[in-house]
Amino acid sequence: MVSGQLFHCRKQSWPPDEYVSKTALQLLNFDGGAPPEQAWRRRLNSHANLLKEFSVTFMEAVRMMRLGVRLWSYVREEASHGRKAPIDPFRKEKCRPSASQGVSLGGMGSGSISRGFRGEFKHWQIIPNSCETSPIMADQFSIFISRDASHKKYSSVLAPGQHEGLEQFGDEGISSWGWNLSGQHSTYHALFPRAWTIYDGIATVNQILNSKFHVGKYHHLFLIIIEKAVFPLQCLFTLYVASDGVSGVLLHHKTAKDNPPVTFAIAACETQNVNVTVLPSFGLSAGSCVTARDMWGTMVQSGQFDQENFDCGPSMPSLPGETLCAAVSASTWVEPHGKCTVAFAVAWASPQVKFQKGCTYNRRYTKFYGTSERSAADIAHDALMGYKWWEEEIEKWQNPILKDEKLPEWYKFTLFNELYFLVAGGTLWTDGESPSTYDRSDKSTSGSKHHRSTKNARKDTGNSMRSKSSRRGVEQAITANGSTQDGACDDLGIPRSISSFELAGSVKESGPNAWCFDSPADEGENVGRFLYLEGVEYVMWCTYDVHFYASFALLDLFPKIELSIQRDFAKAVLCEDKRKVKFLAGGGTGIRKVKGAVPHDLGMHDPWHEMNAYNIHDTSRWKDLNPKFVLQVYRDFAATGDMSFGRQVWPAVKAAMEFMEQFDRDGDGLIENDGFPDQTYDTWTVHGISAYCGCLWLASLQAAATMAYRLGEHSFAEKCKSTFLKAKSTFEAKLWNGSYFNYDSGTSGNSRSIQADQLAGQWYTASSGLPPLFDDAKIKSTLQKIYDFNVMKVKGGRMGAVNGMNPNGKVDECCMQSREIWTGVTYAVAANMLLAGMDDQAFTTAKGIFTTGWSEEGFGYWFQTPEGWTVDGHYRSLIYMRPLAIWAMQWALSPPKAILDAPKISMVDRIYTSPFDLRNQNETGVRKIGRKNSTCFGRSVFHCEC
Repeated sequence: MVSGQLFHCRKQSWPPDEYVSKTALQLLNFDGGAPPEQAWRRRLNSHANLLKEFSVTFMEAVRMMRLGVRLWSYVREEASHGRKAPIDPFRKEKCRPSASQGVSLGGMGSGSISRGFRGEFKHWQIIPNSCETSPIMADQFSIFISRDASHKKYSSVLAPGQHEGLEQFGDEGISSWGWNLSGQHSTYHALFPRAWTIYDGIATVNQILNSKFHVGKYHHLFLIIIEKAVFPLQCLFTLYVASDGVSGVLLHHKTAKDNPPVTFAIAACETQNVNVTVLPSFGLSAGSCVTARDMWGTMVQSGQFDQENFDCGPSMPSLPGETLCAAVSASTWVEPHGKCTVAFAVAWASPQVKFQKGCTYNRRYTKFYGTSERSAADIAHDALMGYKWWEEEIEKWQNPILKDEKLPEWYKFTLFNELYFLVAGGTLWTDGESPSTYDRSDKSTSGSKHHRSTKNARKDTGNSMRSKSSRRGVEQAITANGSTQDGACDDLGIPRSISSFELAGSVKESGPNAWCFDSPADEGENVGRFLYLEGVEYVMWCTYDVHFYASFALLDLFPKIELSIQRDFAKAVLCEDKRKVKFLAGGGTGIRKVKGAVPHDLGMHDPWHEMNAYNIHDTSRWKDLNPKFVLQVYRDFAATGDMSFGRQVWPAVKAAMEFMEQFDRDGDGLIENDGFPDQTYDTWTVHGISAYCGCLWLASLQAAATMAYRLGEHSFAEKCKSTFLKAKSTFEAKLWNGSYFNYDSGTSGNSRSIQADQLAGQWYTASSGLPPLFDDAKIKSTLQKIYDFNVMKVKGGRMGAVNGMNPNGKVDECCMQSREIWTGVTYAVAANMLLAGMDDQAFTTAKGIFTTGWSEEGFGYWFQTPEGWTVDGHYRSLIYMRPLAIWAMQWALSPPKAILDAPKISMVDRIYTSPFDLRNQNETGVRKIGRKNSTCFGRSVFHCEC
């Protein structure tokens, strides 16, 4: 349970000396090893309370009973075919979620392993759609210290206290190790993508696998044990000694369900002062030749393993159900008051990724490291050789924000740490080529040659990157996908019609009712294809209504990935999949994908080829997806100035707008909702005209008109402009009540509800540099109403913005989602306030997410930010995509110059004021960071040559 101190107001800054002794800080600062002052911090002995999961009320359960029965039946049916359902509320994890998460290991699209702030390795996501949440307690960093003069020795696993389940390993297992660390004087510091653990008076461990020691003689040990629950079947070990003093062990794993194999590499860097040794295999039970107790005893006595281990052959493959273990040790001598750096690396290679319905792809990194699983050794090597350069580049990227004294301290580290989702959110990045058929007998990927022992793994890696070009290779891997394309283009041309777009070969049939599409050759540079999950509980790739909020992070930092995702959805708009699907909410059937409709997601078991894994509602009847597609495309088009991208996606933009005309049934220019939850709030029913969908529609009309003019489609632009003027008048007449827009135009009990997200269309309009949808007085009045009611009337503004609030100041409890506080929506509302010049309200609103989710007094949602929570702190859907919307706030504070300079289309005869000009007029102390030119993203993690 959470204490009553949840909303205790603490000071803004988190000075490191509150957490770390001055002596340790002085040693760390001497060699640049101290974590930034703006890092998020926890003491290792902090209590990791269990999290409180969301539950429906009795009346909600009654209303959702039929859906629940159909969903239960669907989950069972999928299980009978060996598949997971995309949404399964009936499955409970063996390990209950707790407030113990930290920065994940791994990279975008290559899988991830989370590392809790107390040292646990858990949340293993190497295989798509598969997440093992339980911690593997045998995977640990440990330290062994001896002072020769006094013969005193100290040894400990670098994880505090006794842990549940250790006793199951028995006296010969890991329970025999030294679990001596209390954690009272040890602290964890996180600023994604880096983390530091300071064991005060002993050592510092930097999560870019860099350890710093300060006193005495040290022997440091890294162990990795892959439990049978994570990777069933067979495991085998080989050792290697590579160039530049890098030595380690490779762990080869066969996997279940015919998934491609995985190879792990654990390595350390040997120098003049550091000696590296390896124990290739030991077990956790008394029957093992070398037990965990034996291994620990060897380290306590001698501090290293036998050098002869490097000459032994590969281990015997493990038996079914058997757990094999390996360890890497680095030993060094440190003079009194001296220091030494020992570098470890953990890497893995699973070059191919296979989806359950058959398609197999190569991961993006194979473009640079080849398709051999032994490339794990090369990746670990390059990490050890290049981590200092990586740190320098990270600091260059983060420092402009971290050193901005006008930004709140909590905002700085929350902004960067919310990016954890790009690694831990189940991301997948392919090489962009067509899928291939995976063959387990293919010796290039998993044949016997990868099981033989060698003293130099780099001789046997085939297509892998060579060490002499490791730094350049890393640069290429980054810059190849980074800067946006030059927006200059002399030939605007007239976009191809929809029919010619199809005939060009972008879409092809793959069966009588199925479809797929290939990447057209004229799309320019192949940056691969990128997928990320809606969440680890809602397992759907690139859920588009949620991507609408999260995409600011990708556009800001990885613009070419963002454009790639938009191209995939643009192609999908023009396709149709006639396979029948049963929709669980109503029990009716329909086709999987309707032509002209934006898909809800890119699929689950066969992404890009079998979309719309979501099957609760028929999303072709949703009213927000198509407008969101148009708004995102225009924002990306305006921000990058990429005319080629604009021309490629224009046919889909036009088709998406024309598809929506069917929902304007009375000819007033506005689309109407259909009396069911036909929007991203998929339990919140809407009747008639709605503030949320109607505002998105108005914004999309304006965006489509502006884009049409820029591409030479003047007749379509005029059509959108005419519709906009008519629709805007109707929207204001039917929904504006003098201080905000009603939830909808119906007569239900919640039709006058104050919806936090009602100005989502205006938010995108302002973010894209377009003229405001409404006059300034209406925009500010609405946002102030949301602030006064949805924010401040919930725990004094310290929880975020509740989705629905009644005019009487009571939370709207008409459904489960109206009474929730959605983290990503709160960030979006805050961004909207920033664009309107309401900076104080914006940061107060967003700080509620920090207070509840990230602060010491909160509920413990750090590095697992959920979709939302209730006013009493019960979460729903941990590790969720939408909170990446905090980067929409940074976008509002520092828009690209291309947005500021984008051409404007006057939709009505009035003087136009840019939202960014308005921000400057209402500046309240938040500094705006300018752009150099229209195509260079100053904040981008990529290097731009322009």
